[in-house]
Amino acid sequence: MANNKNDLKVNDEIKVSELMVIGPNGEQMGIKSREDALTLATYAGLDLVLMSGTSTPAVGKIMDYNKYKYEKQKKLKEAQKKQRETNKDIKEYRLSVVIDVHDFETRVRNAQEYLQKGHKIKAQIRFKGRQMAHTELGREVLDKFADKLSEVSTIETAPKLEGRVMYMLLAPKK
Repeated sequence: MANNKNDLKVNDEIKVSELMVIGPNGEQMGIKSREDALTLATYAGLDLVLMSGTSTPAVGKIMDYNKYKYEKQKKLKEAQKKQRETNKDIKEYRLSVVIDVHDFETRVRNAQEYLQKGHKIKAQIRFKGRQMAHTELGREVLDKFADKLSEVSTIETAPKLEGRVMYMLLAPKK
């Protein structure tokens, strides 16, 4: 039985009395009764697949149905892979003016991996309280972050202050 609504009806699942039969090599074999078409398919060692049940007459094709499903699934996976490659994300990394060395190095390593995958990086620092008086310290942290990633990235947007947040964008090198 057809499990999904996308699955096509095969062999004995076909309930149409007569259909236009297309051969395994794409040649039209004419309008045949369901029994004749099934006989042709079994003689060829293949399946009779109902391609279009709504048209008049219905269209059936003699083919290896499992191979057809496999090829269709393979094309779908390839299309999804290409779609993932074109949808690159912007990964955000929050840093701090008083960030510890180990935390900084961990963020640099993670950002480096994302950049090598082709994603963009947005590094930002949120200034709290009196830190607003020394925004140059935040700029130094962002510059140091960009310098550590200079081998795999280029600065797309230089450090910019908007309100209490300073951010910059890094893009992977081509």
